Amino acid sequence: MAEIGKYNLLPFVRETENGVYLDGGDLGEILMPRKFVTEEIKEKGDAMVFVYSDSEDRLVATTEKPLAMVGDFAFLDVVAVNNVGAFLDWGLPKNLLVPFSEQAHKMQEGQKCLVYIYLDRVSNRVAASAKINKFLDNTPPEYQHGQKVDLLIAQETDIGYKAIVNGTHWGLLYKNQVYTNFFPGQKTTGYINKVRNDEKIDLLAERPGYEKIDAISEKIIEALQAEGGFLAVSDKSSPQMIQALFGISKKNFKKAIGGLYKKRLIEFVSDGIKINNHCT
Repeated sequence: MAEIGKYNLLPFVRETENGVYLDGGDLGEILMPRKFVTEEIKEKGDAMVFVYSDSEDRLVATTEKPLAMVGDFAFLDVVAVNNVGAFLDWGLPKNLLVPFSEQAHKMQEGQKCLVYIYLDRVSNRVAASAKINKFLDNTPPEYQHGQKVDLLIAQETDIGYKAIVNGTHWGLLYKNQVYTNFFPGQKTTGYINKVRNDEKIDLLAERPGYEKIDAISEKIIEALQAEGGFLAVSDKSSPQMIQALFGISKKNFKKAIGGLYKKRLIEFVSDGIKINNHCT
């Protein structure tokens, strides 16, 4: 059975002047309009399509790619507001509705808002909600220190950056522990520092411990190779310069180049660091 608001591989049923009808299982035949039909689809006999309701509330299949789909959190632009709710641009011709009942605060045209995309089971329409907490997992998070996770930056606060962890829980990157700027809507990777007693998650932007230093060392070697074996940066360089070049703290940079020097992978020269010939 086809899933509304998601990608589906659907078989060809029949062709009409309006397009190709695909087998949607219990949802019946679903039209893929003529403009999306290619000779390759006809020959193949099936198509990977996104299924949603068009402006006339008919289920249609499209090869266009939305910015997000059912089950996703996303930052989307508010393009209109009327007496029904707010409408978001999600990359398809029919804008995505956020009913007033699903708005955490009154939305205004021109805003960019964090929403969760869901399927309204009554109307079978895809919609969005800004009431994020009710779509997050209420069970205690089970993560290990140092575990790599996917992050969606949601909000900057006085103490750090609030992020959704693996699409399930809230976490926080503390400003005094990060050496790069994040922005709402940014997707990045992070690492678990700890799960607190209140079940909130403290995050790290860099790998903890020795793994982090190894990753930084690899980044430094790659940068040296890209620049012909020399970089005008050293342990005397400013923290700002090191952050701009590598997105890391000066402390971690010094640890990394110290390790590379001990392994005889780099040399310290008067105006920077140089890769050893056997490392190129």
